Amino acid sequence: MIPACLPPRDVSRPKVPPPPNACDTHAHVFGPSERFPYAEDRSYTPPDAPLEKYLGMLDTIGFARGVLVQGSAHGRDNSAMLDALTRCPDRLRGVAVADADISWDDLRAWNDIGVRGLRFNHFFRDGQLHYRGGVPLSAAERLAPVMAELGWHLQLWIDVKDLPGTIPVLKQLGLPVVIDHMGRTDARAGTATEGFQSLLRAVGDGWCWAKLSGAYRISREAPDYSDARPFHEALVRANPERLVWGGDWPHPRVEGEVPDAGRLFELFQAWTPDQSALHRVLVTNPARLYGFPN
Repeated sequence: MIPACLPPRDVSRPKVPPPPNACDTHAHVFGPSERFPYAEDRSYTPPDAPLEKYLGMLDTIGFARGVLVQGSAHGRDNSAMLDALTRCPDRLRGVAVADADISWDDLRAWNDIGVRGLRFNHFFRDGQLHYRGGVPLSAAERLAPVMAELGWHLQLWIDVKDLPGTIPVLKQLGLPVVIDHMGRTDARAGTATEGFQSLLRAVGDGWCWAKLSGAYRISREAPDYSDARPFHEALVRANPERLVWGGDWPHPRVEGEVPDAGRLFELFQAWTPDQSALHRVLVTNPARLYGFPN
Protein backbone atom coordinates (compact mmCIF):
# COMPACT_ATOMS: atom_id res chain seq x y z
CA MET A 1 0.00 0.00 0.00
CA ILE A 2 1.34 3.43 -0.94
CA PRO A 3 1.42 5.71 2.14
CA ALA A 4 -0.45 9.01 2.03
CA CYS A 5 1.24 12.23 3.13
CA LEU A 6 -0.23 14.70 5.55
CA PRO A 7 -1.33 18.04 4.07
CA PRO A 8 0.81 21.13 4.60
CA ARG A 9 0.05 23.30 7.62
CA ASP A 10 -1.24 26.82 7.40
CA VAL A 11 1.77 29.07 6.93
CA SER A 12 2.54 31.73 9.52
CA ARG A 13 3.70 35.18 8.45
CA PRO A 14 7.26 35.84 9.68
CA LYS A 15 7.83 38.81 11.96
CA VAL A 16 10.59 40.07 9.65
CA PRO A 17 9.89 39.61 5.93
CA PRO A 18 12.58 38.52 3.48
CA PRO A 19 14.41 41.18 1.46
CA PRO A 20 13.18 42.23 -2.00
CA ASN A 21 13.70 39.58 -4.70
CA ALA A 22 14.26 36.82 -2.12
CA CYS A 23 13.83 33.30 -3.47
CA ASP A 24 12.56 30.04 -1.98
CA THR A 25 14.66 27.53 -3.93
CA HIS A 26 13.06 24.22 -2.98
CA ALA A 27 9.38 23.41 -3.24
CA HIS A 28 7.09 21.06 -5.13
CA VAL A 29 3.75 21.32 -6.86
CA PHE A 30 1.55 18.23 -6.86
CA GLY A 31 -1.55 17.84 -8.96
CA PRO A 32 -4.37 18.60 -9.08
CA SER A 33 -4.46 14.85 -9.61
CA GLU A 34 -7.40 14.90 -12.02
CA ARG A 35 -5.25 16.98 -14.39
CA PHE A 36 -1.76 15.78 -13.45
CA PRO A 37 -2.06 12.17 -12.24
CA TYR A 38 0.46 10.72 -9.83
CA ALA A 39 2.82 8.00 -11.02
CA GLU A 40 1.60 4.46 -10.46
CA ASP A 41 5.05 3.44 -9.22
CA ARG A 42 5.58 5.98 -6.44
CA SER A 43 6.77 5.96 -2.84
CA TYR A 44 4.04 8.19 -1.43
CA THR A 45 0.79 9.91 -2.34
CA PRO A 46 0.85 13.63 -1.59
CA PRO A 47 -2.22 15.78 -1.09
CA ASP A 48 -2.87 18.01 -4.06
CA ALA A 49 -0.62 21.05 -3.72
CA PRO A 50 -1.18 22.99 -6.93
CA LEU A 51 0.44 26.19 -8.11
CA GLU A 52 -2.16 28.47 -6.52
CA LYS A 53 -1.43 27.10 -3.05
CA TYR A 54 2.29 27.44 -3.57
CA LEU A 55 1.96 31.05 -4.66
CA GLY A 56 -0.18 31.70 -1.58
CA MET A 57 2.62 30.32 0.61
CA LEU A 58 5.19 32.54 -1.13
CA ASP A 59 2.97 35.58 -0.67
CA THR A 60 2.39 34.87 3.02
CA ILE A 61 6.10 34.63 3.79
CA GLY A 62 6.98 37.44 1.38
CA PHE A 63 9.06 35.70 -1.28
CA ALA A 64 9.15 37.31 -4.70
CA ARG A 65 10.58 34.22 -6.40
CA GLY A 66 10.48 30.45 -6.18
CA VAL A 67 12.08 27.32 -7.59
CA LEU A 68 10.00 24.21 -8.16
CA VAL A 69 11.73 20.84 -7.96
CA GLN A 70 10.13 17.85 -9.63
CA GLY A 71 8.70 15.60 -6.91
CA SER A 72 9.01 11.83 -7.22
CA ALA A 73 5.25 11.33 -6.78
CA HIS A 74 4.89 12.50 -10.41
CA GLY A 75 7.77 10.31 -11.55
CA ARG A 76 9.32 11.41 -14.83
CA ASP A 77 6.20 13.34 -15.86
CA ASN A 78 7.17 16.97 -15.28
CA SER A 79 3.86 18.34 -16.60
CA ALA A 80 2.63 19.95 -13.36
CA MET A 81 5.94 21.72 -12.78
CA LEU A 82 6.31 22.82 -16.43
CA ASP A 83 2.75 24.13 -16.45
CA ALA A 84 3.53 26.25 -13.37
CA LEU A 85 6.64 27.70 -15.02
CA THR A 86 4.67 28.57 -18.13
CA ARG A 87 2.06 30.39 -16.04
CA CYS A 88 4.59 32.34 -13.94
CA PRO A 89 7.65 32.89 -16.17
CA ASP A 90 8.94 35.92 -14.28
CA ARG A 91 8.51 34.51 -10.80
CA LEU A 92 9.41 30.83 -11.04
CA ARG A 93 12.22 28.56 -12.20
CA GLY A 94 12.37 24.77 -12.19
CA VAL A 95 14.53 21.70 -11.66
CA ALA A 96 13.25 18.75 -13.68
CA VAL A 97 13.73 14.98 -13.78
CA ALA A 98 14.62 13.26 -17.05
CA ASP A 99 15.74 9.83 -18.21
CA ALA A 100 18.99 9.44 -20.12
CA ASP A 101 17.11 8.84 -23.38
CA ILE A 102 15.15 12.11 -23.37
CA SER A 103 15.40 14.22 -26.51
CA TRP A 104 17.92 17.02 -26.14
CA ASP A 105 15.50 19.24 -28.05
CA ASP A 106 12.98 18.65 -25.27
CA LEU A 107 15.53 19.84 -22.72
CA ARG A 108 16.22 22.94 -24.79
CA ALA A 109 12.48 23.64 -24.89
CA TRP A 110 12.31 23.25 -21.11
CA ASN A 111 15.14 25.72 -20.79
CA ASP A 112 13.09 28.28 -22.71
CA ILE A 113 10.32 28.13 -20.10
CA GLY A 114 12.57 28.27 -17.05
CA VAL A 115 14.11 24.89 -16.21
CA ARG A 116 17.64 25.40 -14.92
CA GLY A 117 18.78 21.96 -13.79
CA LEU A 118 18.06 18.24 -13.49
CA ARG A 119 17.65 16.32 -10.26
CA PHE A 120 19.15 12.88 -9.72
CA ASN A 121 18.49 10.37 -6.96
CA HIS A 122 21.50 8.89 -5.19
CA PHE A 123 19.79 8.48 -1.82
CA PHE A 124 20.10 4.92 -0.55
CA ARG A 125 18.56 3.05 2.34
CA ASP A 126 19.44 -0.63 2.89
CA GLY A 127 21.26 -0.71 -0.44
CA GLN A 128 18.25 0.48 -2.44
CA LEU A 129 17.26 3.88 -3.82
CA HIS A 130 14.85 5.19 -1.20
CA TYR A 131 12.42 6.96 -3.54
CA ARG A 132 10.78 5.39 -6.56
CA GLY A 133 10.30 7.65 -9.57
CA GLY A 134 13.69 9.35 -9.46
CA VAL A 135 16.48 9.09 -12.03
CA PRO A 136 19.77 7.51 -10.91
CA LEU A 137 23.01 9.47 -11.13
CA SER A 138 24.30 7.08 -13.82
CA ALA A 139 21.97 8.83 -16.32
CA ALA A 140 23.86 12.10 -15.89
CA GLU A 141 26.80 10.97 -18.01
CA ARG A 142 24.77 11.09 -21.23
CA LEU A 143 22.91 14.26 -20.27
CA ALA A 144 25.93 16.25 -19.07
CA PRO A 145 26.88 17.70 -22.49
CA VAL A 146 23.49 19.26 -23.14
CA MET A 147 23.23 20.40 -19.51
CA ALA A 148 26.58 22.16 -19.93
CA GLU A 149 25.38 23.72 -23.19
CA LEU A 150 22.33 25.14 -21.41
CA GLY A 151 24.25 26.29 -18.33
CA TRP A 152 22.29 23.91 -16.09
CA HIS A 153 23.33 22.42 -12.78
CA LEU A 154 23.00 18.91 -11.40
CA GLN A 155 20.90 18.68 -8.25
CA LEU A 156 21.64 15.62 -6.14
CA TRP A 157 19.48 13.93 -3.50
CA ILE A 158 22.09 12.11 -1.42
CA ASP A 159 22.96 11.18 2.14
CA VAL A 160 26.39 12.70 2.73
CA LYS A 161 27.68 9.38 4.04
CA ASP A 162 27.80 8.41 0.35
CA LEU A 163 29.28 11.70 -0.86
CA PRO A 164 33.03 10.96 -0.50
CA GLY A 165 32.79 8.05 -2.92
CA THR A 166 30.58 10.01 -5.30
CA ILE A 167 32.71 13.16 -5.59
CA PRO A 168 35.02 11.75 -8.32
CA VAL A 169 31.96 10.97 -10.47
CA LEU A 170 30.53 14.45 -9.92
CA LYS A 171 33.81 16.18 -10.77
CA GLN A 172 34.20 14.12 -13.94
CA LEU A 173 30.80 15.35 -15.15
CA GLY A 174 32.06 18.93 -14.97
CA LEU A 175 28.74 20.50 -13.97
CA PRO A 176 27.81 22.76 -11.05
CA VAL A 177 26.39 20.50 -8.34
CA VAL A 178 23.69 21.38 -5.80
CA ILE A 179 23.28 19.08 -2.78
CA ASP A 180 19.78 18.85 -1.31
CA HIS A 181 18.86 19.43 2.33
CA MET A 182 22.33 20.02 3.84
CA GLY A 183 23.30 16.52 2.76
CA ARG A 184 20.31 14.81 4.42
CA THR A 185 22.38 13.39 7.25
CA ASP A 186 21.14 12.45 10.72
CA ALA A 187 21.78 15.29 13.16
CA ARG A 188 22.65 12.76 15.86
CA ALA A 189 25.81 11.89 13.90
CA GLY A 190 27.18 15.41 14.34
CA THR A 191 29.10 17.59 11.91
CA ALA A 192 32.46 15.79 12.21
CA THR A 193 31.54 12.81 10.02
CA GLU A 194 33.60 12.14 6.91
CA GLY A 195 30.54 12.70 4.73
CA PHE A 196 29.55 16.10 6.10
CA GLN A 197 33.16 17.26 6.18
CA SER A 198 33.44 16.34 2.49
CA LEU A 199 30.39 18.53 1.80
CA LEU A 200 31.95 21.43 3.70
CA ARG A 201 35.14 21.12 1.63
CA ALA A 202 33.20 20.93 -1.64
CA VAL A 203 31.19 24.03 -0.78
CA GLY A 204 34.28 25.80 0.50
CA ASP A 205 36.17 25.04 -2.71
CA GLY A 206 33.33 26.57 -4.71
CA TRP A 207 32.51 23.77 -7.16
CA CYS A 208 29.51 22.60 -5.16
CA TRP A 209 26.41 24.32 -3.78
CA ALA A 210 24.24 23.23 -0.84
CA LYS A 211 20.66 23.97 0.06
CA LEU A 212 20.07 25.23 3.59
CA SER A 213 16.81 23.31 3.59
CA GLY A 214 15.32 20.26 5.22
CA ALA A 215 16.33 21.03 8.81
CA TYR A 216 13.23 19.13 9.88
CA ARG A 217 14.40 16.10 7.87
CA ILE A 218 17.71 15.72 9.70
CA SER A 219 16.47 16.78 13.15
CA ARG A 220 14.75 14.93 15.98
CA GLU A 221 13.91 18.13 17.88
CA ALA A 222 10.73 19.67 16.39
CA PRO A 223 9.56 22.38 16.15
CA ASP A 224 12.78 24.39 16.54
CA TYR A 225 15.19 21.74 15.19
CA SER A 226 18.06 22.99 17.32
CA ASP A 227 20.16 19.91 16.57
CA ALA A 228 20.19 20.93 12.87
CA ARG A 229 21.58 24.39 13.58
CA PRO A 230 25.28 23.33 13.76
CA PHE A 231 25.04 21.94 10.21
CA HIS A 232 23.53 25.18 8.92
CA GLU A 233 26.13 27.31 10.67
CA ALA A 234 29.03 25.15 9.47
CA LEU A 235 27.92 25.54 5.86
CA VAL A 236 27.57 29.31 6.22
CA ARG A 237 31.09 29.48 7.64
CA ALA A 238 32.40 27.31 4.79
CA ASN A 239 31.18 29.57 1.96
CA PRO A 240 28.01 31.71 1.99
CA GLU A 241 28.43 32.34 -1.75
CA ARG A 242 27.51 28.72 -2.54
CA LEU A 243 24.34 28.41 -0.47
CA VAL A 244 20.63 28.86 -1.14
CA TRP A 245 17.58 28.38 1.08
CA GLY A 246 14.33 26.50 0.55
CA GLY A 247 11.33 25.58 2.67
CA ASP A 248 10.62 22.20 0.98
CA TRP A 249 6.88 22.96 0.86
CA PRO A 250 4.51 21.01 1.02
CA HIS A 251 6.91 18.76 2.97
CA PRO A 252 6.23 15.38 1.32
CA ARG A 253 6.95 12.16 3.17
CA VAL A 254 7.86 13.98 6.35
CA GLU A 255 8.87 11.89 9.34
CA GLY A 256 7.22 13.42 12.38
CA GLU A 257 5.07 16.53 12.53
CA VAL A 258 4.54 18.68 9.45
CA PRO A 259 6.53 21.91 9.78
CA ASP A 260 5.29 25.45 9.32
CA ALA A 261 7.14 26.99 6.35
CA GLY A 262 6.94 30.43 7.94
CA ARG A 263 8.55 29.14 11.12
CA LEU A 264 11.28 27.44 9.07
CA PHE A 265 12.09 30.79 7.51
CA GLU A 266 12.25 32.47 10.90
CA LEU A 267 14.71 29.81 12.02
CA PHE A 268 16.81 30.51 8.94
CA GLN A 269 16.89 34.18 9.92
CA ALA A 270 17.89 33.37 13.50
CA TRP A 271 20.61 30.97 12.34
CA THR A 272 22.00 33.48 9.81
CA PRO A 273 22.54 36.69 11.82
CA ASP A 274 25.08 38.11 9.34
CA GLN A 275 22.87 40.22 7.09
CA SER A 276 25.35 40.16 4.22
CA ALA A 277 25.35 36.36 4.22
CA LEU A 278 21.57 36.28 4.55
CA HIS A 279 21.18 38.52 1.49
CA ARG A 280 23.56 36.35 -0.54
CA VAL A 281 21.67 33.18 0.34
CA LEU A 282 18.20 34.60 -0.31
CA VAL A 283 18.79 36.99 -3.23
CA THR A 284 22.19 37.11 -4.89
CA ASN A 285 22.98 33.39 -5.04
CA PRO A 286 19.63 32.17 -6.37
CA ALA A 287 19.56 34.93 -8.98
CA ARG A 288 22.91 33.63 -10.25
CA LEU A 289 22.12 29.91 -9.99
CA TYR A 290 18.63 30.03 -11.52
CA GLY A 291 19.00 32.93 -13.93
CA PHE A 292 16.68 35.49 -12.39
CA PRO A 293 17.33 39.09 -13.45
CA ASN A 294 19.29 41.25 -11.03
